[in-house]
Amino acid sequence: MIYLKNAQQLALMRKSGALLYEVLCRLREAIKPGMSTAELDVYAEQLIRKHKAIPSFLDYQGYPATICASVNDEVVHGIPSDKTILKEGDVLSIDCGLILDGWQSDSAFTVGVGAISEENRKLIEVTEESFYKGVRKAVNGNHLGDIGSAIQTYAESFGYGVIRDLTGHGIGRAMHEEPSVPNFGKPGHGTRLRPGMTLAVEPMIAMGDYHVAELEDGWTIVTEDGSVCSHYEHTIAINEHGLPELLTYPGFALTEEAE
Repeated sequence: MIYLKNAQQLALMRKSGALLYEVLCRLREAIKPGMSTAELDVYAEQLIRKHKAIPSFLDYQGYPATICASVNDEVVHGIPSDKTILKEGDVLSIDCGLILDGWQSDSAFTVGVGAISEENRKLIEVTEESFYKGVRKAVNGNHLGDIGSAIQTYAESFGYGVIRDLTGHGIGRAMHEEPSVPNFGKPGHGTRLRPGMTLAVEPMIAMGDYHVAELEDGWTIVTEDGSVCSHYEHTIAINEHGLPELLTYPGFALTEEAE
């Protein structure tokens, strides 16, 4: 079942999203060569609890941390560790969620650690832009396939692999609600979009092939071919005007693309 949110509920989700935005901004500023991903995890939990919110990833189905910290060929769900020391040139994806006043928010970004290669910089840039290509299609009356198709078409135009085994999702009082939000698809196919829908849209784009594998820790997903992967995510709402609103990027206005 898809749960549509009313104006009051969307207002609460905006507050949750705004707090997560601030947390991720602070985390982004803290990233530097020589630090461990465990240090980032501790910092994220401190920031979230300081504002009387709850880290939604921690203990979710047994997950042992506040953030997912995925390095280079790790697609998602990388477990923070004292043994994972960030190096100059690494590509790091941070995924984080929190609960504020009972409402969830979920967001992710990918950055280079220090100076990175031009090809890795381009991958990160294309992943982010693919997100915005998709979200511009998240309007009343369109379909989930319109979002996925826009993401897929843009990313594949650069020769990148769009991860198939993992998708975005609905979100609200639960971290994962219906529907699933694939990063690939056909225009006009899938669930029709309506005001009040809240979705976590999250393209995961690999430099090489789209096939993935799970590591022995039971969480970390990596690219099968060892290629670098990038991840970008925001929680969005289709607002009362039938237009997409980024709840985890307050103040950001989507503009129409030039034809």
